[in-house]
Amino acid sequence: MKTRVSTAPKLPQRQSLVTQTVESLREGLEKGHWEGHLPGERELCEALQVSRRTLRAALEELQRHGWLKVSGRQRREIQQAPKAPRPVKTSKIIGVLSSASFLTMPPHIAFVMDTLRSKLTAAGYEVRIYAQPACYTASPARALEKFFAEHPATAWVVLSAQLPMQRWLAAKGLPCFLMGSPGQGIALPSLDMDFHAACHHAGTMLWRKGHRRIAFVVPKGQYGGDIASEDGLRSALASLPGTQLRVIRHDTTVSHLCRLLDEALRGPEAPTAFFVARPPFVITTMMHLMRRGKRIPQDVAVLSRDNDPTLDSTTPTVCRYGVEPRQLAARVVQAVRQLAESGAAPSGSVKLMPSYMAGETV
Repeated sequence: MKTRVSTAPKLPQRQSLVTQTVESLREGLEKGHWEGHLPGERELCEALQVSRRTLRAALEELQRHGWLKVSGRQRREIQQAPKAPRPVKTSKIIGVLSSASFLTMPPHIAFVMDTLRSKLTAAGYEVRIYAQPACYTASPARALEKFFAEHPATAWVVLSAQLPMQRWLAAKGLPCFLMGSPGQGIALPSLDMDFHAACHHAGTMLWRKGHRRIAFVVPKGQYGGDIASEDGLRSALASLPGTQLRVIRHDTTVSHLCRLLDEALRGPEAPTAFFVARPPFVITTMMHLMRRGKRIPQDVAVLSRDNDPTLDSTTPTVCRYGVEPRQLAARVVQAVRQLAESGAAPSGSVKLMPSYMAGETV
């Protein structure tokens, strides 16, 4: 009896982020970048811009193939191993520009970046993440000129750009996709939460729960999402009788935020509700209010504009808004693929409506 030979094509092999990390580490070992022992995991995560889980999987792979040796809790010792054949590198590069390193990104953005690298690598692209705080200043033109001249790429993903940076990118016509909200009149393809709609909902909800003096706590800066947030909140409160809005703009330091909160709490017109942008500042606000003897939500309400896993660990649990990370990642991957392959991303600014996540702080 003859055995029937399958004529089905072989499944394509996808190169994962772990595989890329293995190649990066092996290249460093071959070139003698490290001697004797590898540095600690935190330093390697920072250098390679990957999560600790991805790094550990890559290190285990190198250990299995004799590149590294581990004894107990000692550092990983570098072993002599034959050089492996190098894969052919792609010339298709997707650059990701950020103001901070991978390790300091919010969890949902880090998830999007991991998904982006995995999907685009499978499609034959190389994804490079650059942390360039000099490009995120109030006057970024010189730094941006220098950076983009030295780092060519097929397309760019730009994270959380302020208005001066957005204007420069739009004027240059670079193939870039903005993760964030563009300012009014700035024509950049982008994707973000619908902050205007979410904050309009927040203002109406707080009013219905009896709050007439509301504070919006937001970092200083010219971010499109923060501008849209304040506009949405003001739009809601403008049509509601007896409301007062106080905008607390802080410089992102704990001391400055706490000082501004103390100023807001003085006097009979103190806010009864604090609507806070950015999860770390939600935690600072809650703890400082409780330190000042305020019960949440009996004395004051706290509402977070954004979601973050750390807010699941607070007590009382925080009321907040959020978008499903997988939905966000899928839309970003689709737009960046289109930008890289056709030179044009979907036109306009795409807004994802966040869901309200009930808690105990309002």
